[in-house]
Amino acid sequence: MTVVDRIEGGFAVCETDNGQRLLPLAELPGGVREGDVLAETEAGGWFVDRLATQSRREAARRRVGILF
Repeated sequence: MTVVDRIEGGFAVCETDNGQRLLPLAELPGGVREGDVLAETEAGGWFVDRLATQSRREAARRRVGILF
């Protein structure tokens, strides 16, 4: 899984199962933002996995809700 941690300059700093990875924003879909889950296409491009992104965001909201 590749998750956008932050945007710095012209790159998305991503967390993967194997550590950190820098991806040029020019290679990613427009509007990509922190917390988006990225999936690689067979052709080597990227797309935002909306279902996985939504699932991770909902899980994070539940965890925060438990703390308060």
